[in-house]
Amino acid sequence: MGSSVWTPADEPSVDVDALAGAVRSGRRSAVSRAITLVESSRSDHRAAARELLARLAPHAGGAWRVGISGVPGVGKSTFIETLGGRLTSDGKRVGVLAVDPSSVRTRGSVLGDKTRMATLAADPAAYIRSSPSAGTLGGVARATTQAIIVLEAAGYDVVLVETIGVGQSEVTVAAMVDTFVFLTLARTGDALQGIKKGILEIVDVICVNKADGDRETEAKAAARDLAGALRLVHAGTSSWAPPVLTCSALYDVDVDTVWRRVARHREFLGVRGLQDKRSAQQLDFTWALVREELDQRLKRSDAVRAVREEVSAAVLAGQMPAANAADAILAAYDSAPPQHRELHDL
Repeated sequence: MGSSVWTPADEPSVDVDALAGAVRSGRRSAVSRAITLVESSRSDHRAAARELLARLAPHAGGAWRVGISGVPGVGKSTFIETLGGRLTSDGKRVGVLAVDPSSVRTRGSVLGDKTRMATLAADPAAYIRSSPSAGTLGGVARATTQAIIVLEAAGYDVVLVETIGVGQSEVTVAAMVDTFVFLTLARTGDALQGIKKGILEIVDVICVNKADGDRETEAKAAARDLAGALRLVHAGTSSWAPPVLTCSALYDVDVDTVWRRVARHREFLGVRGLQDKRSAQQLDFTWALVREELDQRLKRSDAVRAVREEVSAAVLAGQMPAANAADAILAAYDSAPPQHRELHDL
């Protein structure tokens, strides 16, 4: 069966000016094409994407960037759909970007997110997009960070970045948003069960979801336990103290309260604090791009390819320590003519 989904290969030569203008006018098809372009790994498409982003950047930056993560089964999709519906009812345009590290392996589908958030997907004031199968979490982060710029330039007021909540995805998402919301569940009275080490240090708002029916009392007890743990983490500091709330996304109970705390966190940051946070994120993102590109260049290098098998065999045979092997690979890369090491794809 044929597909109507646009891919960069369908348009070898991109009219960047026309695409930028269409994105700024808020055309959904143009937004989709622009995000597909920034996801592409082809060098010519990435060059076009850089040009496009340069045109869109002056018109971006106005949205609330909110990351939403949580343990599997916590109800992130229900929460986002309920929150998104509230925001669009208030006249906001909402973009949802789903960062799923598993898509690196499974090549996740946009249709999966539209199925999980069917009502929001049908809302003309909302736009839902899954992460690309970019080969690495860093590649997904690159595309998602640039997709935020596209959505903001298209006039979206709120960008919600969802992550599946595995591996390093929470840290990755926290590094591209203004406020990071973590959803959890009350699990047999243990409020800390399922929350990975380090989450309490990067989270801005915590919410115990599914606080309804006979689980409401347990959820509130879990929230009290979490609040106590957070007091220990933030004791003696003047930094933002993450509030711990309860809600029921399924029944739309206290979801508005969670959003008010997100707004309060934004007020806490202030104009200067928000600017400083985003500037620091951009600097970190710069170095992430450099690391990703260097990794790709090593893989593409003919000089490295020439010594790879020999070095690998020596390491496997125990004849060469890892440090010496790394030196040999880097020496091979450094020996390549400078013209083969130009910065093509940043």
